[in-house]
Amino acid sequence: MRSTLSRAMQDSDRFVVELDYCDSKGEATHRVISPIRFLPGNRLLALCLCREEPRQFHLNRCSNVKLRRAEQFVMPLMLTAAGE
Repeated sequence: MRSTLSRAMQDSDRFVVELDYCDSKGEATHRVISPIRFLPGNRLLALCLCREEPRQFHLNRCSNVKLRRAEQFVMPLMLTAAGE
C-alpha cells in the first residue's frame, strides 16, 4: 500500500489513488485521493477528490488501494458507500 501511495505522491500529475475507507464511526466509503505526504501515527494527508479538501486517512482503515490515472477523474467526485 505504501508503495502505491508513494508512487502517486511522486507523480501527482499522472496518478491518483482509489480506495475504500472505514472512518472512526465504522462507515465505509469509496474515495479517490491525491496523496500529499505520510504523517506520524500511520496516517496520510491527501486531497480527497470527493470532498474537495485535504483530509487525513488512517492507513489501517484503508483497503482495496489502487493506483489510477488522474486523467480518468474530474473533481468533484460523488462520495459513495464502499462496494457501490
